[in-house]
Amino acid sequence: MKKVYNPSSEPTIFSEIQDQENSKTAPLSARMRPQTLEEYAGQSHILGEGKLLTRAIESDRLNSLIFYGPPGSGKTTLALCISKKTSAVFEKINAVTSNVEEMRKILAGAQNRRATSGRRTILFIDEIHRFNKAQQDVLMPDLEDGSVILIGATVFNPFFTLVSPLLSRSLVFELKSLSPEDINSLLKRSLKDKERGLGNMNIKADEDALQFLSEICDGDARKALNSLEIGVLTTKPNAKGVTHFDLAAAQECIQKKQVNYDRDGDGHYDTISAFIKSMRGSDPDATLYWLAKMIYAGEDPRFIARRICICASEDVGLADPQALVLANAAMQVSEFIGLPEARIPLAQAAVYVACAPKSNAAYMGIDKALADVKDNKIQQVPDALKDASYSSAKTLGRGKDYQYAHNHPNHYVDQEYMPQKVKYYEPTEMGYEKRIKEWLKYLRSQTVLVKNEPKIPVEKSGKE
Repeated sequence: MKKVYNPSSEPTIFSEIQDQENSKTAPLSARMRPQTLEEYAGQSHILGEGKLLTRAIESDRLNSLIFYGPPGSGKTTLALCISKKTSAVFEKINAVTSNVEEMRKILAGAQNRRATSGRRTILFIDEIHRFNKAQQDVLMPDLEDGSVILIGATVFNPFFTLVSPLLSRSLVFELKSLSPEDINSLLKRSLKDKERGLGNMNIKADEDALQFLSEICDGDARKALNSLEIGVLTTKPNAKGVTHFDLAAAQECIQKKQVNYDRDGDGHYDTISAFIKSMRGSDPDATLYWLAKMIYAGEDPRFIARRICICASEDVGLADPQALVLANAAMQVSEFIGLPEARIPLAQAAVYVACAPKSNAAYMGIDKALADVKDNKIQQVPDALKDASYSSAKTLGRGKDYQYAHNHPNHYVDQEYMPQKVKYYEPTEMGYEKRIKEWLKYLRSQTVLVKNEPKIPVEKSGKE
C-alpha cells in the first residue's frame, strides 16, 4: 500500500512562527495568525471558490508565486496557510538577513530531495525585493528545472524590483489592504477566541472603539490586533472585573485621535469638496488643511492625487500648463514612494495648483463641443482634411487642395477645418492663456483666407 505523507509528521521551516503562536507571550497578531485558508481574511479577488490560486493550493499544483501588497495584508500568513495544505517541504528565508551561500544550501537540498524521494520543495523568500539582480539570478536554474517552487513576498511593485526572467516564471498576485470590515471581524474573533486570543478575559469592547481601530490602521491587520491588545492590557478593570475598552482607550493605544471622516459618507465627500474648492479659490492654506485632514484620516493618496490632476486641468487649464505636468508628476511619485513621504509631493502639487492663475476655458470648450455633437446634426469632414494615404484617395477627391500649414508664414494657414464655424474655446486674460489669446488674434489678423477650390488665373489685359 502506498504510504501517504503527513506534513505534520516532521517539523517545517515555519516552526518558529508556530512557536510564536503557541507562546502566551507572543503578540496577539502572531497568536491569531490564520492557520487555514478558511480562517484567512480578505483577498477575495484572488482567493475563493473557483479562483486560480485556491484551485492551485487545494490541488497541490503550485507554480512559483509572487505576493505583492502593503504591510499587514497577509502575505506571510498566506504562505503559512499554503505550507499547511501542501505535501512539499517548506523552506523560509528573509532577504534582509539571508545571503547567496544560505540560498545555495537550500537549493542543493531541494535538488537532493527531489532526486532521492521525489518530494518537492517550496522556498518562501520574505522581502524578496531586497535581493539584488545577481542574487535573484541564482534562483533561475532551479526554477527552470523545477527543483524548487518559489513564493516571494514584497511590499514593492515586483515589476520594478524583480528581474524579468524571475517574473516570467512566476504568477504575480497583488494583495490589497484589508477592508475595515475584514479587520473588524478579526478584532471580534480575537476577543472571543479563548485559546489564542483574549477570550479568557472579561472584556467589554465598544463598537465605536473597534470601528476606530479598523479604520485607522490603514488595512494593516497586525497593527490593529496589537493595538487592541495593548489597549486592553493597559486598561484597568472596574470593580466588577470588567475591562472596558472604549473609544478613548483605542485612541490612546494607537496614539492617534479620531477624525470625523467616513470613506463612503459625508465626511469623505465634504472634505474632498472643500479641498478642491480651496484650490480653485486660490487659498493655499485652506488647501493644505483639508489635505492634512484627508492624509491623517487615512484617505487613499491615489484618490487625492487624481483630484489634484483634475483640478489642474479643469480649473487652471492653459492659464498655467505646468500645473497639470506637476500634478501628474506628484501622482506618479506618491504612488512610487508611498506614505508618509507621499504627503510632500502631494502638498507641493496642491499648493502649486492653488496659487496658479485660473482658467476653465478648455473645460468649458470641450463640454460645449460635446453638447453640439450630442444635440445637433453631425458635421462632415471636409474633403481636404480626409485621409489621402491610400492609392485610390485622389479619385475620390480626398485631400484635394489641402494646405500644409508649415509651408506658410508663422506655420499657419486659414482654411476650412469644419463646415460650420463654431467658437468653442475662448481664451481668457489669465496667465499664459493671455499669450495664447494674443497669438491666435495675431495669426488671424495676418493671414488671408485660402479656399479649398482651385484658384482661377487672371488674364493680363496688356494695359498697365
